[in-house]
Amino acid sequence: MRLKITSLIRTSIILVLFLLLKSLQAQTIKVVDISNLQSIENVAIFNLDHTKTALTNTIGQADISVFDQNDTLFFQHPSYQNMILPFNEVVKLKFIVRLTESTVNLSEVVVSVSKWEQKREEVPNKISIIKVKEIEYYNPQTTADLLNTSNEVYIQKSQLGGGSPMIRGFAANSVLLVVDGVRMNNAIYRSGNLQNIISLDPNIIENAEVIFGPGSIIYGSDALGGVMDFHTQSVKLSYGDTPMYSVKALARYSTADNEKTTHVDFNFGQKKWGSLTSFSFSDFDDLKMGSIKHPDYQRFDYVERIGSNDKMIKNSDPDVQKFSGYNQWNLMQKFIYKPSKTLSLNYAFHFSTTSNIPRYDRLIQYKDDKNDTLKYAEWYYGPQNWMMHNFNIGISDSNKLFDDARIILAYQNVEESRHDRKFGKDILRSRTEKVNIFTLNFDLDKKLSNRTTIFYGIEGFYNRVKSVAETKNIITKETGKTSTRYPDGGSDYSTIAAYGNIKSNLTDKITLQAGIRASYVLLKSLFEDKTFYPFPYDKIKLNTGAINGSLGLVYRPSDKWQLNTNLSSGFRAPNIDDIAKVFDSEPENVVVPNKNLKPEYAYNIDFGVIKSFNKKAKFELTIFYTYLIDVMVRRDFTFNGKDSIMYDGVMSKVQAVVNAGKGWIYGGSFTFMADLTEKIGFKTNMTYIKGEDDEKEPLRHVSPLFGNTTFSYTATKIKVEIYANYNGEISYSNLAPSERDKPYMYAKDKNGNPYSPIWFTLNIKGYYQIIKQLQINIGIENILDYRYRPYSSGIVAPGRNFIIALRAAI
Repeated sequence: MRLKITSLIRTSIILVLFLLLKSLQAQTIKVVDISNLQSIENVAIFNLDHTKTALTNTIGQADISVFDQNDTLFFQHPSYQNMILPFNEVVKLKFIVRLTESTVNLSEVVVSVSKWEQKREEVPNKISIIKVKEIEYYNPQTTADLLNTSNEVYIQKSQLGGGSPMIRGFAANSVLLVVDGVRMNNAIYRSGNLQNIISLDPNIIENAEVIFGPGSIIYGSDALGGVMDFHTQSVKLSYGDTPMYSVKALARYSTADNEKTTHVDFNFGQKKWGSLTSFSFSDFDDLKMGSIKHPDYQRFDYVERIGSNDKMIKNSDPDVQKFSGYNQWNLMQKFIYKPSKTLSLNYAFHFSTTSNIPRYDRLIQYKDDKNDTLKYAEWYYGPQNWMMHNFNIGISDSNKLFDDARIILAYQNVEESRHDRKFGKDILRSRTEKVNIFTLNFDLDKKLSNRTTIFYGIEGFYNRVKSVAETKNIITKETGKTSTRYPDGGSDYSTIAAYGNIKSNLTDKITLQAGIRASYVLLKSLFEDKTFYPFPYDKIKLNTGAINGSLGLVYRPSDKWQLNTNLSSGFRAPNIDDIAKVFDSEPENVVVPNKNLKPEYAYNIDFGVIKSFNKKAKFELTIFYTYLIDVMVRRDFTFNGKDSIMYDGVMSKVQAVVNAGKGWIYGGSFTFMADLTEKIGFKTNMTYIKGEDDEKEPLRHVSPLFGNTTFSYTATKIKVEIYANYNGEISYSNLAPSERDKPYMYAKDKNGNPYSPIWFTLNIKGYYQIIKQLQINIGIENILDYRYRPYSSGIVAPGRNFIIALRAAI
């Protein structure tokens, strides 16, 4: 009998404990995204009078035991639509609440303006933010394509393995690339279009921020048009004794270039240390253009080597851009160690390499106007190698000097090469550049009061450039000497700078930001071998500096209005590419060094208006004006008193990068976004820019009018977007002189002159969340199969492109 009673008591205790456990579990709520079922962090949960509150953690959970069945729960997050649910409804939903992402983002945090987190509503600059969710949704092939998804940065491509961002009339070495706090721009970033941005793997970007306008106060030289600040995925640590691990994988295929991309990353985290490993591979075949309009863009001929002779071959499908494909590998490894709450030690290793990348715009050049023989049999970039070691020390320990401090020590190694051989010739010319870059950043912030914070720091970097060149007979394998792209004796380029920035909320409605930076730049290049060009000097030296400032004001008359104004200055010191290179820029032109080149300066003013409509809609308008002094542009020049010299066997007109005097760039952009219903969103934006120098000539990197309009539909496990991208015309008279000299890249107007035509594309993309761990993405780009070439691009854009991708996360 006792045994039965004992057994009954034991069973009762177990039952009570089980019911108690279930009750405790029932007081934990989970908040997820309705379309992709992923957890949402930092969702505020409160009752009607805000006397009871809760906040979701990193896995979307919150303890709601303070609430009872008589409460109504409000769910609020800046990126999602608000939701109101009676407590009994939450119970019916089994304590899982699904929120719908809002098209309108009002309260966001940005890092790029001061290198530390700030509320966006306190920042006077125009900033575009691209989040990881958008990156995964749009499936960009490269990081250049990633920027293009913002619809506020214009992307030029000379070849498929390319992508040169244009921001407010600036590009290449006049805009700055930053990765995890380290500048990618180096001493050989050229004024022509660049493809270095593709070295960064888009599949490991956590978010990207674009600052529009001069960013020299925080970032120094090169940040004239803007700053593109990329943050790669961070290592996630465990919050308890159980190790945290996660695996994400991607497989993608697209038809226009037969793209095949795979990616996998693995995160392992303990309480104090963790590791993140990422690997990506992409393979691209020859890109196929559209089939409607502009038949002069087609690739009718290409060159094949048959035996020991070059032969002109008729393209069986002129819409296929023969010899444009390439492949790319990316690797990233991160470690973190947090011995205490106040100290964080971080190490990151990045490595990227490519196959040879054909320079498509050179492969479509003909020898003359007869168009019967192509100029080049081969023209390609060798493997583009980029390696970075980044050691980061973070300190969060308030004292008299700082609240937070960060020290970054970084080393980058860059190797790039160019290889070309003319049609019918056996000599392959090769030029290789290697750059070693050392960087030191020391950034601090200090809160002086509840309203005022200062940000300050120092920066230094050093570049060492080595340039070599050779010729090779592809039949006999005999090698020879040829001129190097940069001075053969080597070049050094370095900068040291200090900056300070202050943010003060003068009142609840007014925020002031002001900053100053002092920079000093040194450059030295040595000319040793004068066999090919009798330079009248042995070296080029430059010692220069600049002091830049900014002053910005944000006025918030109500929670629905924000008015911004910002005055800023920027500078760009000549680098090795500007001041010391020799190369053929266009047919029968040669660019030579100019030892008298000086820095160029930009003075900018912005005005911005932001109007929100009860979190259901938002309108943003920004206008700007930039005044340029000592603009660096390419102009006719002389070499040893001659206006033409022999270059590569051709009598070529001499040009050089010179300070042209003055220039003006002005324009504006607007964005409107709205949640039309709970499930349907709308967004549209447009950018207009105009610029010219003091000779009334259009500036090369001023993009045409461009914009985007998008309708989105979001429901349980589903998101779909239909959108149009559009681009205005640049007439012959509005083309920069350097662009008029490239008729092979442009359509012809009624007078037979080159121009960049108007175009638009219609597109659709979407995903279905099969289960929480597996998502399928499907899209069709350029549905109408238009044949178009973005302004200044050498390669024609993809035609109708079907995309399918699978994403898995465990």
